[in-house]
Amino acid sequence: MNTMDYDIVIIGAGAVGCACARELARYRLNIAVLEKEPDVACGTSGRNSAVVHAGFNNKPGSLMARFCVEGNQGFETLCRELDVPYRKTGKYLTAFTEEDVDTLQGLLEQGEANGCEGLALIPGEEMRREEPLVGGMMALHSPNTAIINPFLYTVALAENAKANGVDFFFDRELIQVQRRGAGFLLMTKDGSVYRTSFVINCAGVHSATVAALFGIVSYHIYPCRGEYFILDQEALKYVHTPVYPAPRKGAGGLGVHLTPTIDGNIIIGPSAEYIDGEDDFATTKQVMDRLLQEAGQFLPQMTERLVIGSYAGLRAKQAPPQEGGFRDFVIKEEERCKGLIDLIGIESPGLTASVPIARYVARLLQGRMELAEKSDFNPVHKGIPRFRELPLTERERLVRADREYGEIICRCETVTKKEIRLAIENPLGTVTLSGIKNRTRCMTGRCQGGYCMARIADILINEYGFAPEDIRLRETGTELFCGRVK
Repeated sequence: MNTMDYDIVIIGAGAVGCACARELARYRLNIAVLEKEPDVACGTSGRNSAVVHAGFNNKPGSLMARFCVEGNQGFETLCRELDVPYRKTGKYLTAFTEEDVDTLQGLLEQGEANGCEGLALIPGEEMRREEPLVGGMMALHSPNTAIINPFLYTVALAENAKANGVDFFFDRELIQVQRRGAGFLLMTKDGSVYRTSFVINCAGVHSATVAALFGIVSYHIYPCRGEYFILDQEALKYVHTPVYPAPRKGAGGLGVHLTPTIDGNIIIGPSAEYIDGEDDFATTKQVMDRLLQEAGQFLPQMTERLVIGSYAGLRAKQAPPQEGGFRDFVIKEEERCKGLIDLIGIESPGLTASVPIARYVARLLQGRMELAEKSDFNPVHKGIPRFRELPLTERERLVRADREYGEIICRCETVTKKEIRLAIENPLGTVTLSGIKNRTRCMTGRCQGGYCMARIADILINEYGFAPEDIRLRETGTELFCGRVK
C-alpha cells in the first residue's frame, strides 16, 4: 500500500479549509487537502447568501464576532490579491413592529461593541431614498456589508494554495484513522493512505463525524437547511442592496432576505429548517412557497414569474432545534488527541471569517511545530477573465489573439469557448459540469443550461476524450449519460 507523507493534512476544501491551506502555504511545510467531493466549495461554501458580513449579529467577545469584523475589514484587499469580484453594497435590516425596532437597537449596540463602523438606525423613509420599494418603519444600515462570488473566492484560495505547493486530493472521503506515534495514518474511501503529524478538521457539516474518527465524540452537529430562490436579472431593477428582516429570537438563521448577487441576480432566502441528513440539499415546495410569501412583505414585486432556479445549503449548527440561535465557533487542538485541530460549528459568518480563522489556526500550530516562512510565497492569483465584463477594446484584443474568445458557448451569460476551456483545464485538475459552471457562470442564466450544457458536454467528449458515461454534474452518482444513442 502506497503511503503519502505530509506535515499537515486538512480535511475539507470549503472556504475555511482552503483559507487554511493558503495561509499555511506561507511556510516551509508539506501540506495536503482531502475533500470527499469532486471539487472545492461543494458544501456550505458554495450554497449560501454570498455576503461579507459586518459583524453585528454575533455576541461580543465571541470568536464569531472577532473574526467576522476582522474578515470584513480585510476582505476587499484580499479579493484584489485573489482577483475575486467584490462589491461593497451595504445592507438594510428592516423593522415592521416596535419589537423589531428594539431588536435593531440591540444589534446596533452589539455591533458597536464588536467594532463595526458606520452602523446607523434610520427611519424607513430614509432607507427608501435608496430602496424606494422596500417596506419597513425603521432600518439598521450597515455600510460595510459586501457581496462576493463564493465559488470564485474558494477556487482562488485553493488555486493560490496549490501554486504555493499545497496538494489537493478530491473524491477522498476519510473513513478510518490510526494513531502512529505522535502522528496519524489517514485512510480514505478510495484506498489511499496519508501519514501526517497534524490534522486540521475543516469538514463543516461533517466536522463532528470526522472528529469521531479520531475518538473525539463530544461534538454534535445539527444540520439546518436553508433553501433559496434565484431570480432573473430583471429583478435587479427592484432592489440593489441586501435587505434583511430584523432577526427573530431563537431562529436558526438570519431570516429570509433579498440579496443581489455579484453577477446581477437576486436571491431570496434562506429558510431555516433542522433536518437529519448531512447531505440533504433538497428544495421543497412548501418552504419555497413560504419564501416568496415572506419576501413579498419586503417587496410585493418579487413574484414567482421572476424565478429561474433554486438551491439549498446546510448550516453546521451546534445549537439543537430546541435551543436555536448560534453557538460560538470551536477552534482548538484536542487535549485528548494531540495533533488534531478541530474546527466545529463553522456556520455563518464562516465565509467572512475564513482568513482570520486560518491565521488563528496557524498561531495554534506555532507552538507545536516549526513555522519557517518561505521567501518565495506569492499571494497573488489571477482568475479566468470574464469576457462579457471586459471593455470592448479588450474583448476585441482577446478575439484577435485567440478566436475561441469569439465563440459564445453560453448565450445567457455570454461565456466564451476559451473561458470554458480554461475552466476545464483548471489548476486543481477537477472537472465536473458544476465546476465549470462555478468558474464561468455558464448554465446559470434564464435557460439554466438548456442551450450550453450539451455544447459543453460535446467539448468534453470530442476535445478532451471524456467518455459520455464519465461526465458528472457533481459527485459520483450524478452522471448525465449512460452511453451513446447514435
